[in-house]
Formats: sequence, C-alpha cells, structure tokens
Amino acid sequence: MVSFHFGLPDGERIRALKQAGCLLLATATNLDEALACKAAGVDAVVAQGWEAGGHRGMFDPDADDDRLGMAALTRLLVLRSGLPVVAAGGIMDGRGVRAALDLGAVAAQLGTAFIACDESAADAAYRQALTSEAAYHTTLTRAVSGRPARCLRNRFTELGAQTTAAIPDYPVAYDAGKALNAAAKAVGEYGFGAQWAGQGAPLARSLPAADLIAALVAEMVA
Repeated sequence: MVSFHFGLPDGERIRALKQAGCLLLATATNLDEALACKAAGVDAVVAQGWEAGGHRGMFDPDADDDRLGMAALTRLLVLRSGLPVVAAGGIMDGRGVRAALDLGAVAAQLGTAFIACDESAADAAYRQALTSEAAYHTTLTRAVSGRPARCLRNRFTELGAQTTAAIPDYPVAYDAGKALNAAAKAVGEYGFGAQWAGQGAPLARSLPAADLIAALVAEMVA
C-alpha cells in the first residue's frame, strides 16, 4: 500500500506503482481533490476532515479551504467521488470508528489516538502537552513547517500567530523549525516541538498499541 499526501505524483509514477501491485490511496480535503484522485487512478481516498491533526493534505496550500469536517466530507465523498472512502479526523474511539463506517466509509484512519501509546516516538514533553490544557485548544498553523498543520498550542504556534514575517515554504520552514526545536531543547525549553494533534486530543489514552486496538474493537461492537 502506498498513500499520498499533499497531492498526487505524475501519471508515470502511478502506473509504475500499480504495475508493481501496489494499492494506492491519497488524501482529499474536498470533492474536487477526490475526483482528481479518481481520474489519476488512485484506488481509495482518505477523507481528511478539518479536525485532523498534522498536515492538511490540501493539493494547493494557498487555495481556499472549505474546512469540511470529517462527517460532512466523508458522506460527500462516499456519494460523489466514486471511490472507497477512508474517514480521518477526530476519530479517537470505537464509537467514532462505528460512526465513520455508518457514514459509508470502508475504514477509519486514526493518528492522534496513538500518540500516547507506549510504542509512539513522541517525547516526554509531547506526551505531557497531550495531557495538558493545550489538548483542548489545538490550532492550525504554518509556522512549524510552512504548510497548514494542526498541533497543540505551544510557544511555536504562539510565535506563528504573532509574527508578521513571511513564513518560508515547506520544507524550508520545517527544516528551520527542527533546528529551532533542537536548540530550544538543549537549554530546557520544550515548547517549540512539532506537537501534532487533532481536535480529539483530550480523548487520547496511554496504552500499549495492541490494547488500544482491542479497546477500539470492543467499543465498535458494544
């Protein structure tokens, strides 16, 4: 399986991947992007709702964003895209997964739900922020990477909200942000990390990943 974010590769690459037997997925934040995925030969589309943590999968980061939530976007793409739909954004438990399936999605994609798992690479500061008041106030910012992305409010997002300077494009800003975070951590400041999280962040559970999967399944069928 190969999944694309930030748009689509060219036709030659898509044909080569399909010839190699790969199942292709791509992220869409609106119907036009989903239709482009279908025209390109993608096998299924990830409906990324506005609630989702991490980078917005917009094809054009400077285009108007309709900010469609997971439920509305999933239902729209199920009915109009002509592709199987994977729902993403704000899904944190089995009831959320069941709701996505009831909307017609073939699957649900969870990210923030796994950040607090034992196997996650999130550092201690990230985990602590996830259980703090910041989890209730996620924000979309370009400051961290140069592209719109949802994360926990911290000193980096505050800096982005206050600055009037032009933010370099991705990945230049992302590389600079990583360097800034490394320098800050070296002196005991942990508020400049890329602490990605969706709007469901307060519902994150600290469990081994296998236990979380088991809980999701149990909640789905309850």
